[in-house]
Amino acid sequence: MIDIRRVFTHVEHIHHEFGPRADTPLVRGAIGAVLTNPFAGRYEPDILPMMALLDPVGVDMAHKLHAAMDVPLDQIATYGKGAIVGADGELEHGALWHVPGGYAMRELLGWKGSRVAYTQGVAEEKSGQPANALSIVPSTKKVGPPGAALDVPLTNINASYVRGQFDAIEVRVPGAPAADEIVFILAMSTGYRVHARVGGLLAKDISKWDGLR
Repeated sequence: MIDIRRVFTHVEHIHHEFGPRADTPLVRGAIGAVLTNPFAGRYEPDILPMMALLDPVGVDMAHKLHAAMDVPLDQIATYGKGAIVGADGELEHGALWHVPGGYAMRELLGWKGSRVAYTQGVAEEKSGQPANALSIVPSTKKVGPPGAALDVPLTNINASYVRGQFDAIEVRVPGAPAADEIVFILAMSTGYRVHARVGGLLAKDISKWDGLR
């Protein structure tokens, strides 16, 4: 059921946005895996078995993205995910990425909660999340043609409302997805927009339990 055709990685270093040059550039990265959509061209009522099969795909992509960004793990400050479904699929096929994609990054960054509890819709106590990456991973998805672009949202890994770190990265895999494919995407960055200056909560002021779980 899992057939990966291509993996596309994009990393950028942003030095300025027509203002003063940053002392340290913002590093943003995204990785997209192009998979065959086993449900293309038909309606399948039970698509959940594919979600579990995507778990190792998400883990592998998260590690590859971190390696491509070439920054210490503790410098990763924001994350996001997305999916582009080919024209013979449906939007719900992209939703299969919510758990495998999101939790791959959260666990890489130190989260200690339960994937199983989340998958089954069980509320978690604060004591079940004693580490890092407490915030929900923002997400977006669409059905699109080959070469379609997706603006993947990025927010702080521990508190979604760090205003200076609201961002997005445009991801486009040339020639993908074909009508019977899906592009699953992960994205991360090292933090604040270059020249962020609109106030709000700062990352250094986050309580570990301020994250939106």
